Amino acid sequence: MRFSTWNVRSLYRSDSLIAVFKKLARCKLDLVCIQEVRLDKGDTVGAGDYNFFNGKGKENHHLETGFFVHHRVMSAVKRVEFVIDRMPYIVLRG
Repeated sequence: MRFSTWNVRSLYRSDSLIAVFKKLARCKLDLVCIQEVRLDKGDTVGAGDYNFFNGKGKENHHLETGFFVHHRVMSAVKRVEFVIDRMPYIVLRG
């Protein structure tokens, strides 16, 4: 499994999410923790070959984190938790 972290600085614009998942596909990453997402609601969104897990943000689009998980490893995801807006964790089945 290939995993990474990335400070994207913002996914608030609609085209930003598409640009990020295309870059992840080129790098052939399976799991990526994203910082400074700056979205305003927690949700799970399909984005190309990835599912994007986003924690509940603050009203001013500040900080937040999330995870991009490739479809081929989605079956290993047991739980995604957002302790606070800067501290997520993901539990995978081994």
